[in-house]
Amino acid sequence: MAIITISRQIAARGDEIAQELASMLGYNFIKRTDIEKRIIELGFPESKMPKYDERKPGFFASLAKDRDAYLNLSQYAIIEAASKENVVIIGRGAFSILKNAENNVSVRFIADDDVRIKRLMEEFSWDEKKARQLLNESDTNRYGFHKNFFNVDVNQPSSYDMVINSGKMSEVLAAKIVADYTKASITPEAEAAGKTYIQKLLQAQTVINKLIFEHKINIEFMHADIVGDEFILYGVSDSIAVVERALDLIKKELPEFTPKSSVSIVHDFKAYQ
Repeated sequence: MAIITISRQIAARGDEIAQELASMLGYNFIKRTDIEKRIIELGFPESKMPKYDERKPGFFASLAKDRDAYLNLSQYAIIEAASKENVVIIGRGAFSILKNAENNVSVRFIADDDVRIKRLMEEFSWDEKKARQLLNESDTNRYGFHKNFFNVDVNQPSSYDMVINSGKMSEVLAAKIVADYTKASITPEAEAAGKTYIQKLLQAQTVINKLIFEHKINIEFMHADIVGDEFILYGVSDSIAVVERALDLIKKELPEFTPKSSVSIVHDFKAYQ
């Protein structure tokens, strides 16, 4: 079956539609709080979550070690959830993390500003000024979060299989459109290929986390992808020797893959702690 990743604007009813969609398909709905709980279980300090969690990090927060820890633990949590199949995952860049999985259906829910402001005013009993302020703050944070962590424009329609304006239809209809598309587009072949890819991605993220948290490999912005039988390592370092050590460790952890480096070597690079 499929994995459905949901991106949404504030007050575009993305959470409500995702819940309806999961119920309609009999899928498990992975909520924001579920991923947050798992990130903390994996070792990220709960007190530091507000700096990064679907927010644009401040200047120093974007350079700190905590940024990489948050990114890698959140990616692990999302890939782990996807590996269980038949899930609807909302937020946290899941559409980008799982973009190469053939069984992933990525959807973004939007609505006109006037519609979203009206919804916020009704939900919180706010005046228009306060509602607009929250809308602008949320849009800025979500754009900054995705740009900082994944270098993607969350507002770019081509990043998704479909973009739906929830101001033009009911939540049930929006969910039905996604459900029908999912049933029609995810073939058994796509399902099998996606399942295999996600298992490899989970292996890759497990190794990256070991490099960071167990072996203390000093490569900033470290992440990986698996293409065929190649394990491709990304990041920034000031030492070729550190990168070579990382590749050796990867080979020991995953001997079935050929490790390759796409790490940028910047000799005067100084990491913030």
